[in-house]
Amino acid sequence: MPGTPVEWCALLTGTQLDRLRVVLVKARNSLNIGAAARAMSNFGFTRLRVVNPYEPSFREARSAVGAGEVLAEAEQFDDVAKAVADCTLVVGTTAVRRRRLEHTVERLEAGARMVRRRLGTSRVALLFGSEKFGLTNEELSHCHWLMRVPTCEKNISMNLGQAVAVCLYELVRKGKAGSAEKLENASAGETERITANLIEALQASGFLDLRRVGDSELRIRRLVRRLRIPARDSVIWLGMLRQMLWKMQAGTGEHAGQKIETQEVSANRTRRGRSGPRRAGAE
Repeated sequence: MPGTPVEWCALLTGTQLDRLRVVLVKARNSLNIGAAARAMSNFGFTRLRVVNPYEPSFREARSAVGAGEVLAEAEQFDDVAKAVADCTLVVGTTAVRRRRLEHTVERLEAGARMVRRRLGTSRVALLFGSEKFGLTNEELSHCHWLMRVPTCEKNISMNLGQAVAVCLYELVRKGKAGSAEKLENASAGETERITANLIEALQASGFLDLRRVGDSELRIRRLVRRLRIPARDSVIWLGMLRQMLWKMQAGTGEHAGQKIETQEVSANRTRRGRSGPRRAGAE
């Protein structure tokens, strides 16, 4: 009815908006990058990251109407690992088609709810692949899970700028302050370091020689991300893996035995200190 006030959707908080990283991987057309930046500006998001853009002149895209600042401040990276290193959740987007995927795939509505909850506590990266090929298996291996827009089978693939706009709209459409989670997940950078040490340990132990698989590294990376390791446990995981590596590389010689004995003595002293002074003559 004329004169009826428009009821606008509740947006995410400023802090939540700032925690989302929109990552465009190998985008081929600067106009599409500009359109994505404009969609970000429409919905209040500002953190744009590009990985190996096809056209280096993307910052001058005319399609970024009103989003010049988003393009000017966009961060550029050489690979996906660096682009998502500070994020605790990495979500990829895909049209699925007939390709075989090793990840959980969520519909847009459900995926957006999961992302909103995580934005209440930590940074999230939302990945979009190139217009021609989408995200490769190697790029997808950095993702915790995937999200898709339910498009028509006759024309399943969306324009890059449109895909960004639809996903961001769904994020703010019913945006509410996310409830804090009990444990914050390790960042993508920490998870990748754990992955690298695990792969090295598996190689040193000979495990990878038992069953040679061409994409073993990608499988292990996906496996580690499915564990959703808490941030507070990442140091422990790294410490355990590095100690195992040291043990395998140093062998079980005299030096290794001395190290273990020293650790046991130190641990005994610590336990005695916690239990108070010993009684005279106690054994």
